[in-house]
Amino acid sequence: MNISGNARLAGVMGWPIAHSLSPRIHNYWLRELGIDGAYVPLAVAPENLADALSALPKLGFTGVNITIPHKQAALAAMDHVDDLARRIGAVNTVTVGDDGALNGANTDGFGFMENLRDHAPDLDLGGDAVVVLGAGGAARGIVAALMDAGAGDIRLLNRTRARADVLAADLGPTIQTLDWQDRAAALEGAAFLVNCTSLGMTGAGALDLSLDALPTSAVVADAVYTPQETPLLAEARGRGNITAGGLGMLLHQARPGFAAWFGTEPEVTPALIAHILGD
Repeated sequence: MNISGNARLAGVMGWPIAHSLSPRIHNYWLRELGIDGAYVPLAVAPENLADALSALPKLGFTGVNITIPHKQAALAAMDHVDDLARRIGAVNTVTVGDDGALNGANTDGFGFMENLRDHAPDLDLGGDAVVVLGAGGAARGIVAALMDAGAGDIRLLNRTRARADVLAADLGPTIQTLDWQDRAAALEGAAFLVNCTSLGMTGAGALDLSLDALPTSAVVADAVYTPQETPLLAEARGRGNITAGGLGMLLHQARPGFAAWFGTEPEVTPALIAHILGD
């Protein structure tokens, strides 16, 4: 990859940021497509987020991804927010306009659904009950995508129920919030389960959840991508459920931002996945 003084710049803002795979993804695409550009990790503490975002046009950045814990806070720093991101209440992709304006979007739902299509192409959520664990920024994008896909009863559980109640109030009446202690019972009759918490991530503690009540016909997804197969996915796969890991969601949600910043639509390929996994 050759970088000149005319290189287009993008990156990812988070706190912490060392764990992020986004630089590895975008710089692979830049190299494979022969684009003069670079994508860098930007460790930004919460109290510095607004200043860091406002500096992007001055530093010549074409845009950034936004990750934990900034997705909801970034909304207030945008000059323009698309309808989906405003509905979700969280931004994960920022594009700097030619006039220096910050334009916010959310591609989490897009990445989530594209990943589901890869792993469960026959899944039809029309009217079916789904269970969502977690109520953070990623959960907001995923819940909106599930609603748009026709899911019926959305059973939402978060360790702090008040946060789930806020999400339900923001996104719609088809969302039923339940107490975290009722998470195993909530699986009864569900067609789909997704973990949007950090539980199961390397170093983040285990997700304590019995799958006994979940039909074996249900699809199980996890937004966590380190490890690639979480204990939840391993248990679900072992009992016969179709599973979808978080890595595919991460790869697909990156595509729209890359296209906006670098002018070329990238692809998620086996070679990219092998590169990310270090093969």
